[in-house]
Amino acid sequence: MSSPKQQEEREVRGASRREFLKTAATGAAAVMGAPGAAQAFDFESFLQKNFRQMSDEEIDEVLDRLSRKYSKKYGKDVTVDAVGPMDDVVYGYGLDISRCIGCRRCVYACVEENNQSRDPEIQWIRVLEFEREAATRGIDMEDGNPYYDHETVPAEDKFYLPMACMHCEDSPCTNVCPTGATWSDPDGIVVIDYDWCIGCRYCMAACPYGARKFNWGEPNVSAEDINPDMHLLGNRPRSRGVVEKCSFCIQRVRKGRYPACLEACPVGARKFGNLLDPDSEIRYLLKHKRTFVLKSELKTNPKFFYFYG
Repeated sequence: MSSPKQQEEREVRGASRREFLKTAATGAAAVMGAPGAAQAFDFESFLQKNFRQMSDEEIDEVLDRLSRKYSKKYGKDVTVDAVGPMDDVVYGYGLDISRCIGCRRCVYACVEENNQSRDPEIQWIRVLEFEREAATRGIDMEDGNPYYDHETVPAEDKFYLPMACMHCEDSPCTNVCPTGATWSDPDGIVVIDYDWCIGCRYCMAACPYGARKFNWGEPNVSAEDINPDMHLLGNRPRSRGVVEKCSFCIQRVRKGRYPACLEACPVGARKFGNLLDPDSEIRYLLKHKRTFVLKSELKTNPKFFYFYG
C-alpha cells in the first residue's frame, strides 16, 4: 500500500493538473467561439474532484447527474451508485484449474454485466489454453494460447487458465498512476476513477498480468445490451482514452452477490468469498487445497488464487 506521503504527493499533483486543465479547457471553449461551445463541453465530469476527495453531498450530486444522463442516453431507468466497502471484508477469488473447461462463458458474462464495449470489443477476462504436460513442469504464461478455437471444449490434452485483474495487495499499477486515479479500497478491490484517468497507460505497463485494457475508440454498447445497475467505480460506461479492468463486479459483490463470471461458470470452477472470515469457502480452499498465485516471485500478493480440486 502507498505511504501517506506518497498519497499526499499524488493528490497534490492531481490538484495541480486539474487546475491547469480547467484553465486550458475554458480557454479552448472560448477560442472556438461557436454558440454554446462551452455548454457542449462536459465540464462537470471533466473537472470533478477525485472520488476520494468528494464529500457525501458531492458524490450524491454526481450519482444523480450520471443516472439521469445514462437514463436519457439509453432510454431505460439507469441507477448509478457508489456503495462502499463493508467492514471486516477483504475479497478473495479462487479458480479450480482441474475443473475449468475453457468454454469462455465467464468472458461473455463479464462483458454483459460490466458494459464492456462490443465494437471495438473489450474483454476483461482472458482464457489461456496450455498443453496438459506443461502443468508438470510449471506454467509459463508465454506458452498460453488465448486464441484457441475448437468445435468442442475442453480439447484433448489441454488445460485452461482464465486471467483477469488479480487485485494485488501491493499493486504495481496503483503505485505508478500519476494522478491517483486508481487505488485499492479497504475490501481489497482495486478501483479506477475514470474521470481522473488521463490514459497515460503507466498502469498497463506496470501490471505483470496484462489485466488492464485501454479504450482506443469510442465504446459501443447498445441500449438493448446496457446493464442499468451501475457503480461509479465499476461498470458504468467508460469513455474513449481511459483504462479499465475487472472490478470483481463491484456493483454486485458489495450488495452481497457473487461476480457474474462465477454465476456463469457451468462447472463450478470459480469460488469467491471473504478472506477475513475463517468459515468462508475461500478460506477453506486456501487451507485444504494446493493453491498458488501467478508470478509469486514479484511479491504483489494477488487476491486471485488458483488451485487443483
